[in-house]
Amino acid sequence: MMTEQPHILVIDDEQIMREGCSRILSKNGWSVATADAGERGLEEIRRSPDSFDAILLDLMMPGMSGMEVLDRIRALDSNLLVIVITGYATVESAVEAMKKGAYDFIPKPFTPDQLRIVVKRALERRSLQKEAEFLRREREKSLQDVAAEKSRIKTIINCMGDGVLVCNRDEYIVLTNPAALRMLNVPEESVSGRPFSQSDLSPELSKIIDETLSRKEKGYLSVSQEFNLDERFLRAHTAPVTNDSGEIMGSVTVLQDISYLKELDKMKSEFIAMVAHELRAPIAAVEQQLTVILNRMAGELTEKQEKMLSRAKERTKGLLTLIKDLLDLSKIEAGKMVQYKEPLSLQDPIQHVVDLMRAEADNKRIDLQFLPSSVTSLIHADRNSMEGIFTNLISNAIKYTPEGGKVRVTLSEEGGCVKATVSDTGIGIRKEDLPRIFDKFFRVKTSETREIIGTGLGLSIVKSIVDAHLGSISIESEVGKGTTFIVLLPKEPFSPACIKEKE
Repeated sequence: MMTEQPHILVIDDEQIMREGCSRILSKNGWSVATADAGERGLEEIRRSPDSFDAILLDLMMPGMSGMEVLDRIRALDSNLLVIVITGYATVESAVEAMKKGAYDFIPKPFTPDQLRIVVKRALERRSLQKEAEFLRREREKSLQDVAAEKSRIKTIINCMGDGVLVCNRDEYIVLTNPAALRMLNVPEESVSGRPFSQSDLSPELSKIIDETLSRKEKGYLSVSQEFNLDERFLRAHTAPVTNDSGEIMGSVTVLQDISYLKELDKMKSEFIAMVAHELRAPIAAVEQQLTVILNRMAGELTEKQEKMLSRAKERTKGLLTLIKDLLDLSKIEAGKMVQYKEPLSLQDPIQHVVDLMRAEADNKRIDLQFLPSSVTSLIHADRNSMEGIFTNLISNAIKYTPEGGKVRVTLSEEGGCVKATVSDTGIGIRKEDLPRIFDKFFRVKTSETREIIGTGLGLSIVKSIVDAHLGSISIESEVGKGTTFIVLLPKEPFSPACIKEKE
């Protein structure tokens, strides 16, 4: 039990939700504060950083979104437990929030009992966090003393739902809890009191523990990694424990079973792929019929009718593009996007794409040029995937470049890599938007892009394909002057030097 009255902050733009949550939670003797917007909620947390034990956060709010508020809360206090409120029980939003560090979620509408149960569970977790933090501050000796103090903290550690694995500076495992043994599927005698390198731990887990204990730099830097074990997915957070002088005295690993999150993600991807596949045929049929009508094959049209039907065809084409991107995305997530790799000269697929895009560029009076390298090096790649990369990049360059502009595609070599660039003299991208440019569904929103149709998936797909070929993609842009995308792909045979240059 918590030794003092718990404090809860409710951040929701709907007054009825704030008042309802406050009334329900107050009956349990919990102190409740409210905020009607993300900015005001963050002000409350900054004003009293140690006051709140749990946050109820609505994901769908005007102004600052719930996801952005969650990121800022995690930056202020990574231990603060956030329970997200999702509208219409959107599984995708809940999964995304929990990947960003949310403790739990509750879908609207919910009953008072459901709310109390979720909040009570969070407060119990917070209580364990505070007790564990108190014990950590009290310890002045090395982690070797943990074994002697085991009886005092064993109850707390054993009650945790997350797995805990503690190693001392000599690489011996000095503490585990039942949750860790259950997740790792190992008996206690095979790990406790033994060097982790000689225990029945997975190679992935042993590697990150070894990296943590071997780290030379000072600072509380944690390592997170997901790995598969016996058809289950685990996430391991490993951090060094240091003394007052910054010397590493051992490591603590927290294990979480994220199999259910992976299953939800898989279900989402399969559902999107199924829906997209079923929609493609009827929408394609609609586009064909519109083409027939616009070509006057079904009779004459008035100017107004032609304008309306042209707009309808443009929107239909946008839907087909979205469906194609969603299907490509599902293939990438299933690991089926890159089907066949072969020794390939990048000049051939780029030239093919440039030829296809020539008419589109000419319609906007854009000077499209391809400047190939005098030396032709081979890469190990899937031809269709390479065409997909440069179709997207060149199409975007034409789309976001005003009439009379220029688009340049170059091909050269850089160390162990083949380097391709796509440059334009277009509207450019704001500096604050660059870090998110490869995120799924992200689109730059300005007055210049309002009328440009797009899905926000193209660049995400491009990056996934480049990553699948062990390459890298970067971007340079300046508003009003243009944008350059730089793609680096390892030469054939595979060149470790290219990977080193990217890092």
